[in-house]
Amino acid sequence: MMNNDRTTACVVGGGPAGMVLGLLLARAGVEVTVLEKHADFLRDFRGDTVHPSTLELLDELGLGARFDAMPHRRVDSITAMLDGGAVQIGNFSLLRHPRPYIALAPQWDFLDLLATAGAEEPTFTLVRNAEVTGLLTEDGRVTGVRWRDRTTGAEHTLQATLTIGCDGRSSTVRAASGLRSRAFGVPLDVEWFRLPRLEGDTAGGVGRFTRGHFAVMIDRGDYWQCGYLIRKGGDAELRAKGIDTLRTRMSRLIPWTTDRVGALRSWDDVSLLDVRLDRLRRWSKPGLLLIGDAAHAMSPVGGVGINLAVADAVAAARIVGPALRSGPASPARLAAVQARRWLPAAVIQAVQRGLHRVILGAALDVVDPDAPIPAATELPRVVRFVRRHPKLQLVPARLFGLGLLPEHAPEWARRPQASVAEPAAV
Repeated sequence: MMNNDRTTACVVGGGPAGMVLGLLLARAGVEVTVLEKHADFLRDFRGDTVHPSTLELLDELGLGARFDAMPHRRVDSITAMLDGGAVQIGNFSLLRHPRPYIALAPQWDFLDLLATAGAEEPTFTLVRNAEVTGLLTEDGRVTGVRWRDRTTGAEHTLQATLTIGCDGRSSTVRAASGLRSRAFGVPLDVEWFRLPRLEGDTAGGVGRFTRGHFAVMIDRGDYWQCGYLIRKGGDAELRAKGIDTLRTRMSRLIPWTTDRVGALRSWDDVSLLDVRLDRLRRWSKPGLLLIGDAAHAMSPVGGVGINLAVADAVAAARIVGPALRSGPASPARLAAVQARRWLPAAVIQAVQRGLHRVILGAALDVVDPDAPIPAATELPRVVRFVRRHPKLQLVPARLFGLGLLPEHAPEWARRPQASVAEPAAV
């Protein structure tokens, strides 16, 4: 049996872009239904960096105090550990900004916060366990979606004036739309895993870089979320060598992890991120808009994917939200979203491609990644130059913390700030 329903805006995907867009459209008075594939937001190794631009947006929406009350870490600098020593390469405290830091917060808590705020709006509906399986079309226009209830197996259709794909890099909506994308070569994938965090460990994050190896460790309070970079397509070969190979590489790369790499009992404790970098040539067609990773899949380099997706959502809500109160959004209005957000996405992707090619790809291109870690060497000239001129650290802080075109909540979406709670940050 097919169950039919109707809404004004159908948002596919309950990630950061989808939840922010759903909340903003509801505050515009638009009837909006967010379809989330899973029963909850509890999934490991999702992006957890909330950058200054997104933190400021939360303040504008009146949600800053709620966020502050969530458990999170605050990081005001980026440090890389090279063979020649530790180097600070970005300093967010140099930003003239009300939130000059990155917050490391579990994405499920962030999404729960947005879901709670959305539920306070009378035109907002969140449907969980709703797996979108295809698009509805009529005379060349997208008119909604088909979806399946993952609990009961029941098939549904949802008619919508506008469908917005926010379902990530493996977007079902994008695949069904027929819109073409341009893919950029990527030299790396990432193995994600957890290691225990002990009392006395450094706070914030760690990045360790040497020829043949690159790893990041993100402070999650009682554990480290670790990413170990490998050559693209190298996962099967690495797994065939056994989990002890990954343990050994980590302990050699970051010696103070030696006493805890045994927490990796098997490859079941490791998740592969298949890194992709691509961008749609067109982000829309009549009745359909794609934003976030569904429109432009980002590399994890810089941790900017969430914040670009949130900025897309804000721009989309501001441009199409008021129009949806009175009827369909015109093709020109949908194209205006891409016109607004194309440049920030393209520039960040260009920076990521450069880092892939010049630094990460070259570093991972070694004959034997299991050879001993090189001995300490002199720091590269450019690194020594940055050390002598620390104000240059403002450049990466500005690019990755705020972006080229920060988006702000429209006036009609803003709410008074709740009473300030004691920050849960440590």
